[in-house]
Amino acid sequence: MAHTAMSGTGTTADDDPLQTAVWRLRSRACWADAAALLQPTSPAAALQRAALLVERCLYTERGWEEAEDALRTAEAQARTDDERGAAACERGQLAYAATLLGVRDRADEARAALGRAAALIAPGDPGRALLDFRRGLLAENLARAPQAARAAYRRAHAGATAHGDPLLLSFTWRHLAGLALRDGELAEARHGFAESLRIREELGYLVGTAPALASLADAESEPEASRLRAEAGRLFRLLGGVPTWLARQLAPPAATI
Repeated sequence: MAHTAMSGTGTTADDDPLQTAVWRLRSRACWADAAALLQPTSPAAALQRAALLVERCLYTERGWEEAEDALRTAEAQARTDDERGAAACERGQLAYAATLLGVRDRADEARAALGRAAALIAPGDPGRALLDFRRGLLAENLARAPQAARAAYRRAHAGATAHGDPLLLSFTWRHLAGLALRDGELAEARHGFAESLRIREELGYLVGTAPALASLADAESEPEASRLRAEAGRLFRLLGGVPTWLARQLAPPAATI
């Protein structure tokens, strides 16, 4: 199975030096530099390169054409069902990001691509957990179906646990905690957000640490909430305002007149 945008490849001392370099750049919001290290001469490399550029779109709201080009290359190189399924999963994520960020409504394309991926990626395959997570994103943020999203996130969480993918676990913890917070389950939300933050700090996933801090702040009381938001803001500015969508969450409340 090719590396995916959510895998933690490159995070341990035993990893290939190239993957370690890619991870360090990616975790510091340098997706284009990370992608430049990968020559799309094999299906795995082409897919990993595309996944990095798709992730850049979601975090920066730019680079759409580069991601499309890289994704077309990955789709053309895919030979096995796993490779075709992984490429379809990235296609679905790119369409989801474009819809979510208001670039263009590609919700139908996102659903179709993730449906294709589900038909190609075998149950129990490591890529299935990432697919389940992304189907949860669609259910939560496009279909507004929190129960379906929770079920998908739980499947993804179980898969990430089974296959030892801590970075994906940090995402499933955070999104399950978000649903718990929406339901008023503060203790459950705090636990999930804290686990997500812990994993990201341990992995050195700097670009994902500010969102984790801000999410935990939403479940905390003062003065801890303000401390967490201040730290999130510091990291956000350090990375040049990435992820862009975090600016809205960190904005101070409007003054009342």
